[in-house]
Amino acid sequence: MTTTLPAAFFARDVLDVARDLLGCRVTHAGVTVRLTEVEAYAGAADPGSHAFRGRSPRTEVMFGPAGRLYVYFTYGMHWCANVVTGHEGAASAVLLRGGEVVAGHDLAAARRPGVRERDLARGPARLATTLGLGREHNGLSLVGARSGGRVEGPVVPADPSRVRTGPRVGVSGAGGDGTAFPWRFWLDGDPTVSAYRRATPRNRPSGSGVAAP
Repeated sequence: MTTTLPAAFFARDVLDVARDLLGCRVTHAGVTVRLTEVEAYAGAADPGSHAFRGRSPRTEVMFGPAGRLYVYFTYGMHWCANVVTGHEGAASAVLLRGGEVVAGHDLAAARRPGVRERDLARGPARLATTLGLGREHNGLSLVGARSGGRVEGPVVPADPSRVRTGPRVGVSGAGGDGTAFPWRFWLDGDPTVSAYRRATPRNRPSGSGVAAP
């Protein structure tokens, strides 16, 4: 039996929310994905966050109520989805990096034709596509009576011994190689966890991008 998570679940520290999302189920547009990998981004305290330099039209949703989606476009081709956390006015969010399709398999396969079932939601861009998420869903609430989707608690809580943490994928941050922010959380041994790609420092302003798919 699962329970739809309330706004209070997301209105907490981003690192706590990220860890607790492992094993939870996200449902949107007829597909449900069990989360196996996420990354935390802490706004002004995090050089890897889009919101590191403050509010902008792009990041406005991150400063709003917890439990909403922050959906962004990356590399000119992919959409990625984050769930806003914490309290209003202080941007933070959890990137949904990977998961297993557990309901709506036919719809998921139609959205990702020719992709192996294991890979349907393996990586943030694939996950967003599988859930049918795009530009129009930026700001969509996952909580409350008017929510456009939902997040449910895990059928079986994640085994703490399987939870792993490490550097975020492709995000250098203040540590140069990303090790200063070990804010990626995943379930060890799960085949739907995406491959790790070490950060490659670039000549760009800090906070200019969240993890690439």
